[in-house]
Amino acid sequence: MPLNAVIVEDLQVAADYLGRCCEKSGLITVKAHYTNVAEALEYLNLNSIDLLFLDVEMPGATGFDLLDQLAYHPKVILTTSKPEYAYNAFEYNVTDFLKKPFTYQRFLDAVHKLMNNPETPPSSGAGTNNNDHIFIKSDGKLVRLKNDDILFMESMGDYVKFVTTDKKYVTHNTIKHLEEKINKECFIKVHRSYIINITKIDDIRENDLFIKGFEIPISKAHRAEILKRLNII
Repeated sequence: MPLNAVIVEDLQVAADYLGRCCEKSGLITVKAHYTNVAEALEYLNLNSIDLLFLDVEMPGATGFDLLDQLAYHPKVILTTSKPEYAYNAFEYNVTDFLKKPFTYQRFLDAVHKLMNNPETPPSSGAGTNNNDHIFIKSDGKLVRLKNDDILFMESMGDYVKFVTTDKKYVTHNTIKHLEEKINKECFIKVHRSYIINITKIDDIRENDLFIKGFEIPISKAHRAEILKRLNII
């Protein structure tokens, strides 16, 4: 099955060349192309991909800024004309470093290196990461929320309300999608409409749990898993 990839590159000619390489290889499906970090982050933090082709120098922010803010860890192949970024690439544990201009064969070498690496995970989803934060889009901007500050998430149809220790945020999203992205060591789904921070539970009374005065229902389908996670026997 082809890898799903996103190209983040501000030069259209370079992005077009990468796209042709991907298509020719038959190994990669390009899902999107972005010319700046802000738009790329908005997409990437809402969609899981396998591979990121990432330029370093772009308007407004660098490729490394993007990696610092990304809510999960896809495989990364850096594309840049400046070899001095090779050390940073090593520090960020990228799969390969393509110095522009590169040949199709060099491109293939990088892709084969990625696919033959036994540590390469299948489709990197945020639900399996250990990050201490998540990015959401609210009021037209990306907001970084620390896991420890989030009390719970509540479905509101096509929107989700994030309730934190001091504020509430509403973002266009779904509980089902968030369930795939969240750090499962911190969060657990307790009802079709609620995901809660398991460390924030104050008490449980029959089919409800309480967090900082908020009453949240527990569905029969999720009750056993909650009690198991809380080591209740």
